[in-house]
Amino acid sequence: MIRPLLASLPLAMLLAQPAMAKTCTPTWVSGWASSQFRPTGDAALPAGTLKDQSLRQIVRPSIAGDRLRVRISNLAGTAPLHIAGVSIARAPASTSPAIDPGTLISLRFDGSPDLIVPAGADYLSDPVSLPVAALDNIAVTIRYQGEPEQTSHPGSRATSWHLPGDHLTDTAMAGAASFDHWFNLAALEVERCAPARLVVALGDSITDGKGSTTNGNDRWTDRLAQRLQADPKRRDIAVVNQGIGGNRLLNDGLGPNALARLDRDVLAQPGVTHLVLLEGVNDLGTLTRDAPVSVEGHKAHVARIIGAYRQIIARAHARGIKVIGATIMPFVGNDYYHADAQNEADRQAVNAWIRTPGHFDGLVDFDRATRDPARPDRLRPAYDGGDALHPNPAGYRAMGDAVPLTLFD
Repeated sequence: MIRPLLASLPLAMLLAQPAMAKTCTPTWVSGWASSQFRPTGDAALPAGTLKDQSLRQIVRPSIAGDRLRVRISNLAGTAPLHIAGVSIARAPASTSPAIDPGTLISLRFDGSPDLIVPAGADYLSDPVSLPVAALDNIAVTIRYQGEPEQTSHPGSRATSWHLPGDHLTDTAMAGAASFDHWFNLAALEVERCAPARLVVALGDSITDGKGSTTNGNDRWTDRLAQRLQADPKRRDIAVVNQGIGGNRLLNDGLGPNALARLDRDVLAQPGVTHLVLLEGVNDLGTLTRDAPVSVEGHKAHVARIIGAYRQIIARAHARGIKVIGATIMPFVGNDYYHADAQNEADRQAVNAWIRTPGHFDGLVDFDRATRDPARPDRLRPAYDGGDALHPNPAGYRAMGDAVPLTLFD
């Protein structure tokens, strides 16, 4: 019965069938993300800073899309987080709280303007139609009800603004106070009709961008995103930065260790296909920061670092994610870690393992890109941010330029 039926259809209808079959299959991908955790010490805000306040934070998706949703985090909370409302809009710049009023949208959560996020949980907003280009400035404004427990990303290298009361629709937020942290904003996810891939950069303060320009978006991950968007063949690749200052593989630092946060910060990101892993300098440095250790202690520490790499690779491979190993950059001359010849030997041993084919799925040789040719145990002077550990903006640019884009093909 099928053939006679098809034969009886008008030619125009038959010709239309292939076009009708090319319907869009929307997919979600993380366009921007920040690793959230409980801030301590100077990273925490004074009590009352966010009580009944509106907080405006500006972020940049690394890929274009048609619809957006945000992920609000109460990861460090021990009680439910009450949010009175959230709005989203395009922003003309990242250096002021002003927004484009014609793009302002009030977000909903299960159809409601307010939400209660359970302790330790994240919550996605309902999607909204707000087409964005890659590297647009997007402002997300959160209105707190009461005083929130602090869940944040302290090393934002981006300014956030806050005022008492309801300023969800305030286009200027004149007179707002500011600080350079992100709070409770874990991700901006982008929906696209076109396919997408996601590169997650997991790392420490060098990935987080210490020494980069506040509001300058010149971390190495920003440079990588710019290069991908400048390449017509690779504009479907997003990049998110999951760096935390002081992060380590083996122990907690300012935030949880890399193994502890792998599931949440990498494996759970929608669309993830690749992981670039730059971790280990803080593990190497802290080993002898307070007291020397034996030669056997050094060897055991290197073995544990490599074991952590193996764990991350295995867990990522189980999700079909390719893992790109990044070599650890020099840090001799840093006053905090005061690395000696044995620390440098440890770094060389770890980097030799990273470079050995068959361990990682690819290599980014940040060591080679940033070391001083005359003194390879130190950063190149032109790239040194001043502490012999963190690059300056020129160094971050060199790092971003050192990533082979073919790794993601």
